[in-house]
Amino acid sequence: MAKRNPTQKATSSARSRASGTTRSRAANETWIVGATLVTQDTRRRVLRANLRLVDGRIAEITTKSPSRARKAKVLDWTGLTVLPGFVQAHTHLCQTLFRNQADDLELLDWLSKRIWVMEAAHTKETLATSAKMGIYELLSTGTTTVLDMGTVRHTEAILETAKKYGIRGSFGKCLMDHPRTTPPGLRESTRDALSEAEKLYRKWNGQAGDRIRISYAPRFVISCTESLLREVTAAAKHQKTLIHTHASENLKEIAMVKDLVHCENVEYLDSLGMTGKNLVLAHCIWLKPNEKEILRKTGTHVVHCPSSNLKLASGFAHVPDLRARGVNVALGADGAPCNNNLNMFTEMRLAALMHKPAHGPKTLPAREILDMATRDGAKALNWFDDIGSLEVGKKADLVAIDLNQPDNAVPQVGKLTEKTAARRLVASGSLDPEAIASSIVYSTSGHHVRHTMVDGNLLFTGGKVRGIPSGQLVEEIRLAQAKIYLALKGSKSR
Repeated sequence: MAKRNPTQKATSSARSRASGTTRSRAANETWIVGATLVTQDTRRRVLRANLRLVDGRIAEITTKSPSRARKAKVLDWTGLTVLPGFVQAHTHLCQTLFRNQADDLELLDWLSKRIWVMEAAHTKETLATSAKMGIYELLSTGTTTVLDMGTVRHTEAILETAKKYGIRGSFGKCLMDHPRTTPPGLRESTRDALSEAEKLYRKWNGQAGDRIRISYAPRFVISCTESLLREVTAAAKHQKTLIHTHASENLKEIAMVKDLVHCENVEYLDSLGMTGKNLVLAHCIWLKPNEKEILRKTGTHVVHCPSSNLKLASGFAHVPDLRARGVNVALGADGAPCNNNLNMFTEMRLAALMHKPAHGPKTLPAREILDMATRDGAKALNWFDDIGSLEVGKKADLVAIDLNQPDNAVPQVGKLTEKTAARRLVASGSLDPEAIASSIVYSTSGHHVRHTMVDGNLLFTGGKVRGIPSGQLVEEIRLAQAKIYLALKGSKSR
């Protein structure tokens, strides 16, 4: 049971931030009252308490009510369940426009026959539409932060769109310079690729109050020369920023890697000095035992993308084994053409289910999956000081969901010792963390999301994403898709 006055205790760094926001209370204060809080803190507490937000951060978690003397905005979220916004640690916003256009293919054919040719046809305008399309879906289904890999050109279109519509993220220009294995339409010289990536870092990293960060995104070993990977490693270490790439997703990919560099993916990246706490590897399905040990020793992060792995027939990542070894594993939807959704509820449910037949029904229980979608994603992005849990001093990035619908209602729990106990239990409600986690992971969908907030700003509420009318967006999507189609048709006729 929750304590009567569950005021949150802050860490020293969070406490200093919170005290600063308290002093500037009059500037921007919001109260969220009446909700159940799934804090995802160290103790994974579930509380009935109110949130006081000041200047986009959580200033207080308390049973106190807002004072009428304060000129604060009050949001009554009675009956809703509030948890940290989801962190998707692997996305491709540049590909959202290609949804439902690259189905029923394995990875290398999917890339070469569909994705690479469409990415090469992007203009700045179509890329902005693709990013807006993805951000609309992410915010409306509770994702507040992404680690995103763009395409080779027009990366600023993604950054400008993310900045405009309020999502948090670390974004990287895709790097592809290998002269033998990359398509001409996306290939760059090593110097040009690195030069643009470094310019983006200098211009954009830390923008929008540190809501926008820049990472380095070499596509995968096949597409990158050793020179590029070594320079990326050196730059990322100097700048203390992330490297985001794919590894060991597909058996044919691994065979090509062996042919090129004569060892396994993770072995090769480790030999270049790339592995470590600033490296995020998507997929990692086909790992050798020594590669898993390298990941553990170096603190390298892995991102599990269950829908993508199933749809491309890539395989089953050894997530239970990796987590048992102490490897941090986060979740991501990957790109819309290999999913075909960007909905974290889908990824949570699949991740919870797909490993049980091989490892037993207790494998990856709901509370662990919820960690992967929040805390562990924030850790992978080196953003856990600010996001991933509801704690004093952290950013007000959160999602409010309705767990009172017939298809996802939290079960009432407790021992009934007298005839009136059941009625009292229903009246008071239940705060069983496992039951709530199960309801979120196994039976909740994106349509149960009521509000999504980033930096204390409501970006999705009332069924609408702020600044993106759905009807106008659909028209914009159709036009952008037509432009891509005509560009591809024109290139074939030449």
